[in-house]
Amino acid sequence: MVQRPSHIGAFEFAIVSGLRAAQLVRGCTPRVLGIHKLAVIAQMEVAALAVVRTPFVAGLPPAR
Repeated sequence: MVQRPSHIGAFEFAIVSGLRAAQLVRGCTPRVLGIHKLAVIAQMEVAALAVVRTPFVAGLPPAR
């Protein structure tokens, strides 16, 4: 089980990890090493701050 950092809320951790897992399924390169399922690797990346969310700024187009 991956330990969530205390400064990241549970909901944010779950959403960012899920989005990252979808990227890994599509073929993106993992940013942490390990022989785990892609969902666990995504959680490990978020916990290690290798993947962070981009804050929403009103008026700017969405990032691609």
